[in-house]
Amino acid sequence: MDVNGLITKVTWRVEILSAVHSQSNSMGVNGQITKVTWRIENFSSIKGKKLYSENFTVDGNKWRLLIHTKRIYVDHSSFFCVVADSATMPWGWRAYAQIGLAVINQFDRKTSITKVGMAEFKANRLSLDLSSLLALRESQNPKRGYLVNDVCLLEAYVSTDRTEGLISHEFMIKTDSDRHKTDEADSPTHPSEQSVLSQAFEPADPTEEDMITFFTSLESELSNSNIVFSQEEAKKALATLEEALDRTPAHFYGSREFSSLKQAFKILASFDCSSTTLTVEQKKELLAMLESLKELADRAAKAMQDKNCLAEKESFKLTTTHKLDRNLIRYKEVESEVAVLHVQVEEAQKKRENMLAEGKEIFKSSRKMKMELEALEKHWAEYEVKAKVAEEEENIVEAEWGRIKDFISSIKGKI
Repeated sequence: MDVNGLITKVTWRVEILSAVHSQSNSMGVNGQITKVTWRIENFSSIKGKKLYSENFTVDGNKWRLLIHTKRIYVDHSSFFCVVADSATMPWGWRAYAQIGLAVINQFDRKTSITKVGMAEFKANRLSLDLSSLLALRESQNPKRGYLVNDVCLLEAYVSTDRTEGLISHEFMIKTDSDRHKTDEADSPTHPSEQSVLSQAFEPADPTEEDMITFFTSLESELSNSNIVFSQEEAKKALATLEEALDRTPAHFYGSREFSSLKQAFKILASFDCSSTTLTVEQKKELLAMLESLKELADRAAKAMQDKNCLAEKESFKLTTTHKLDRNLIRYKEVESEVAVLHVQVEEAQKKRENMLAEGKEIFKSSRKMKMELEALEKHWAEYEVKAKVAEEEENIVEAEWGRIKDFISSIKGKI
């Protein structure tokens, strides 16, 4: 809540779009696209730097949207699509997705800001960053149409179909364009004038109980009023129902379109013409069909979820089987490597024992020589004295020897 006591409010809608036509050629593709509409009121009162949407499911995986409103050092609002239950994803999990994100211009849908991306999400890559969609100064300027009366309208399109170009800027802009005008854009009044009118005529902020009571009473009043519908209105109502029935039941799961369908059934049930008057039973059956459509939409969505669940389990089974095959191959490789290492260890052990034996012999001989040197050191001075005396004795002997030799030489001539 901000200083003015405003509370951020969100309106959430999930639709399933089917039988989408490719933008690049005239051939149709049966790709299925999940469309999420996220309407944020009192946008400026968002507490914190980011806001997460509710979860929605596409092909068995849970997703959610994330908007950063106040990223540090970045002059853009950022819009992400992320995997919702990332903490439970097993290693090796992956899923392909095409994603389109749009910030809707509430004055002119054609000038809406869009971005499209494709990615293979993995356990270590759990978001697609299509950030920097809109500069902050642009988004905060009510005259630009992206934030009108503090209301921001965001759309996301998610598909696991690999058809290239399934989601594009043109597709997002044109999809149900007539039906996606917001309350702010429907009025031709200028934004500033509309704000003044809202302040003048809008009552105090109603409680949930006030709204339930008001609309329940209004529905009762309208249903009991004897409104006469024209043949043209009846034809339009019939066309609306025919168009709706041409779509898949899952398209209407969680959709707001039931309000228009309910009105169409009411018009047909109330239309009275002499040539086409319906019986009471037929009118009752018409009014009961709306509930049947709701039930069928819920059942179709449940069936789709169950099919997606099976596909998810089959994918997990296939992935796990492949992992087991790889593990078995690697185990056999490890087993062979261990056998080789075992032989190498035995050879190394023998070599070690031989080297230790040789080391012991070297140790013994070295210790013996060291002891002999230590004993020699103890008598070294004595040996030096003996050597000196021996040297002197040798000199004396040599001198005496020379004297004898000289004497013999001197008497040689006399004999």
